[in-house]
Amino acid sequence: MMRWLLPHPILTPLLVLIWVLLANSVSPGTILLGVLLGWIIPLATMRFWPDRIYVHKPLLLARFMLVLLYDILVSNLAVAWLILSGPRHSEPAFVLVPLELRSDLGISMLASTISMTPGTVSSWLSPDRRTLVVHGLNVTDPAALVETIKRRYEAPLLEILEPC
Repeated sequence: MMRWLLPHPILTPLLVLIWVLLANSVSPGTILLGVLLGWIIPLATMRFWPDRIYVHKPLLLARFMLVLLYDILVSNLAVAWLILSGPRHSEPAFVLVPLELRSDLGISMLASTISMTPGTVSSWLSPDRRTLVVHGLNVTDPAALVETIKRRYEAPLLEILEPC
């Protein structure tokens, strides 16, 4: 019964917030439409969600999102500088990132996070789901890139989504 009333308690308020921001209005009608969309969209897509998502550390999730926003900003500036300085300064490379994440959601979130950060893109997941291949636009130290991905993105996602 509760699942039908509020099928996705995290997605619903997020959709309401996104709707209000897109509409650029906080009028009662806009908020009401946002709540309606925030309820209908998760309800209509419920069968596509494999499992219920449990966020075990919401404050860590908020910190993770702030770190990601910061990294996106810094990476945008670094890629812009790389483009302006010319291609001779870039060192593109593919890097293998061994994964500790096991859930579909966790691996998907890590791959998406890497791809959202300018200058890197997740390009392939091994069939055993233990290695993610990442392409970097300017990789001077492959081991440092792997360590950064594991420390800044994978470790928090492990704590947020997959508690021991």
